[in-house]
Amino acid sequence: MEIYGIKAYEDNYIWWIEEDKERILVDPGEPGPVLKALRDREDKETKILLTHSHQDHVGGVLDLKKALARVRVYGPEETAAYADEIVKEGDRIQALDREISILSCPGHTRGHLVYQLGSHLFVGDVLFMAGCGRVFTGDYRAQYQSLEKLKNLADETLVYPGHEYSLSNLVFAQELFPENQDIAEALTRVRSQRKGGEGTLPTSISQEKKINPFFLARTLEEFTDYRKLKDRS
Repeated sequence: MEIYGIKAYEDNYIWWIEEDKERILVDPGEPGPVLKALRDREDKETKILLTHSHQDHVGGVLDLKKALARVRVYGPEETAAYADEIVKEGDRIQALDREISILSCPGHTRGHLVYQLGSHLFVGDVLFMAGCGRVFTGDYRAQYQSLEKLKNLADETLVYPGHEYSLSNLVFAQELFPENQDIAEALTRVRSQRKGGEGTLPTSISQEKKINPFFLARTLEEFTDYRKLKDRS
């Protein structure tokens, strides 16, 4: 199984998972980068997984449905305008001869979902390296509980966020935790990667427990303070 991050817009990732005669696309917000990557590749059965309804995550779906011969789209209720099948926590999707499990992680949006394929976790805008998504719902408790749910997954779980925000997130994390050596080391590494034009993802649950302020928050109140401070930074 191969996993690629296709760049879209300024900092989005469209995650592409492929094996044998089947592929999965996660949050194709822009059709052009996907269609370009499809050139010279044999046609395959395609499943599209949508984490939430924001346009930079769903904007390419309708064009891709027209361009691809065999495609089926899955997503939460809030993506009903794009999805062929509405899914929720507890449902399973069969793909790549494996089973994809689904977690409900509201907060960024009310219906946000996360998809787990073995040790690979596709999290949309719930979790970033050293950060988390804005709480557009205003429900900080829901976002905090969603992160607590993810924090309890296996340490070796690899995390594939929808955006390349690692550098700015780590700068903010170091401001909050100036004595944290794990954050300092991650910031040095990520600065070097970004200077060289490299991506920084995936991250892991284990790493996020060390460097992510929103995982390090001990209470809902602390989480809310960090998130509101980040929004103002």
